[in-house]
Amino acid sequence: MNYPYETNPITDEVIEIRDSLAGEVYITDPRLVRISRLRLVSDAGFPMWDLSYCYGVLNDGTNVRVQLPWHQFSKRNLKGDLIAMCKEAGVFGKKLGLLDDSVISKCW
Repeated sequence: MNYPYETNPITDEVIEIRDSLAGEVYITDPRLVRISRLRLVSDAGFPMWDLSYCYGVLNDGTNVRVQLPWHQFSKRNLKGDLIAMCKEAGVFGKKLGLLDDSVISKCW
């Protein structure tokens, strides 16, 4: 689907990561050392972002899909919601890179 507005669009690097995914982990997995991409989608005028996918890297360098406990985030308070989700799950989102603008891709 093509979106009229997009931040951090899909690149060849993102496609390479997607094609190399070797499984799935929950965000609380102790082997998870970094979030490499968080893709969010929405419709114009809708107040929430829907989770499309989240990719991460394990401590051995393996690329994996990451399951998050939340699947919707407020457009007005995205980073606040991400922080709250991480606190609820008992992980440090900033350390994982989840709050980095270069990791977050938004499409609307």
